[in-house]
Amino acid sequence: MKFKQLILILLLTGCLAFLSADDLRLDIIFTNDVHGGIDRAAATFINPDFPPMLGGGGVAATIIKNVRALSDGKNRDNLLLDAGDFFQGHPIGTVTKGKAIIEYMNEVKYDAMTLGNHDFDLGEKTLEDALALVQFPILSSNIVRISTNQPPYYVRPYIIVERMGVRIAIIGFTTSDTEKMSFPENIKDLDFTDEKDALNKYVSIVKNQEKADIVIVLGHAGLPYDPELTYKSRYDATGKSLLENRYASWGWDSQELAHEVKGIDLIIGGHMHKGFGQPWIDPITQTMAIQGYAYGSNIGWFTLKIDPVTKTVSGYETPAIQEGMMITLFEDEFIPDPQISEQIAAQQAIAEKGMDEVVGVAGVYLSRTNVDAQSLMGNTITDAMRAEVNADFAFLNLGGIRADIKTGPVTYRQIFDVMPFDNQIVSFTCTGEFLKRIIETRVEGSRHGLVVSGCEVVYSKKRPNYDRVTSLRIGGEPWDPNKIYRCATTDFLMQGNAGLTLLTQVPEDQITYHMINLRDAIVHYFQKNSPVKTKIDNRWKRDDNAQPSPEILRAKANVN
Repeated sequence: MKFKQLILILLLTGCLAFLSADDLRLDIIFTNDVHGGIDRAAATFINPDFPPMLGGGGVAATIIKNVRALSDGKNRDNLLLDAGDFFQGHPIGTVTKGKAIIEYMNEVKYDAMTLGNHDFDLGEKTLEDALALVQFPILSSNIVRISTNQPPYYVRPYIIVERMGVRIAIIGFTTSDTEKMSFPENIKDLDFTDEKDALNKYVSIVKNQEKADIVIVLGHAGLPYDPELTYKSRYDATGKSLLENRYASWGWDSQELAHEVKGIDLIIGGHMHKGFGQPWIDPITQTMAIQGYAYGSNIGWFTLKIDPVTKTVSGYETPAIQEGMMITLFEDEFIPDPQISEQIAAQQAIAEKGMDEVVGVAGVYLSRTNVDAQSLMGNTITDAMRAEVNADFAFLNLGGIRADIKTGPVTYRQIFDVMPFDNQIVSFTCTGEFLKRIIETRVEGSRHGLVVSGCEVVYSKKRPNYDRVTSLRIGGEPWDPNKIYRCATTDFLMQGNAGLTLLTQVPEDQITYHMINLRDAIVHYFQKNSPVKTKIDNRWKRDDNAQPSPEILRAKANVN
């Protein structure tokens, strides 16, 4: 709908301040997980064959300006906030190392931003260089420099802003999962402390010392995909935890923090790449949690109603009937801001030079949708990894693939969309016994496997952890626990991420750093093998009735 139509809906539903003068209104405009998506982009997630165009930062700027135009500073005002992962993903973000995104955020005048785990992907120094340009506060209450036991100079735990005579505290945090999802070298002097502890500390400070009326948390952590169902699995009707031992090796999410930390009015989150049209509200604390989608596909608009006497939250409003607070940045519905669009286009032209060059052909639609740890896109990538370094076995984590490639000519841009992060291929030699341990690690508990190439795996979930692989063939031959195999993976996994901490045990003299970007390996594979017609094959199979093969039984007998 056009912006005028949106305003009409607001008028009809009584959402404008002058139609309900009893409450103050704070318009919160928010983004999360932009991943560099300020450029125009085709909305293939809506229609892969005839996608509508998203206007990126140009359309977002138009919406921001029009929402701000509603403010009078007395009865209605606004905030523009971002929940992290601001630059890694689109070429304009990655190639400019975040600087183009910060320049855009300065231009539209963000009020604050927190940091996400992917903001450290190119190292802390690269992040610092981008943040040197920033003209608004960067918030995170749980990042501490190990060498000084103080926050890094570029973040502060919270800010206090005043709108309409109301003191508003904005506290930031970064998911503690960053330590498990980043290269150790990139965050070697940083500690991402417990989010719940940090928020308990700073909520108390802003309420008791700073006398804040409203507390907003801006955090890089998200709601579960099904908040209601997940809440019922976590807490009973009184709010008491149903979990004797929370799986605490992962960070707290927005739902848990909304329930566990008292005194928060609103949490603005992200990290999960799933948007919600309406807030999730904790039934005990009444804390609201909101978040949007990713890659610059939408902007959020959420209005807090505030009682002017008590200066407490009295309710909320969302601007649209169908989308709620989620406004998709359709270019044919909102006129992009011409100045902002021109600036972005100039940066984009530099960053994307040569990206539309055709590098090969996809003979089938290469989907990233996983079925029993296989997908056509995943199989293609691991096949490319194995071929690039002549390995016996290649593997990749299930979540490392970010886009599909449709049938037809394939450009470098499409491959960038599939693999937007700068992972490098690493190979190492190991025994067959160690190779099997890698696979066993990824099928223990509730894990669902790895994207693999060069092997045929059968496993049973009915068997004990680390004894679930019932059959294993490498290169078409029966697995040999004593044979030395060459394995290919990424530097991200080699650092022990995605639960593969055992990879840190591989001696350095057995590791080869090829200095080959995984994107380039995929390009090479298309150049050499087009048309690429990858299939779902017998490389990975779950069979809960499977019995161990002779070679597996022999290996167990030798161990025992």
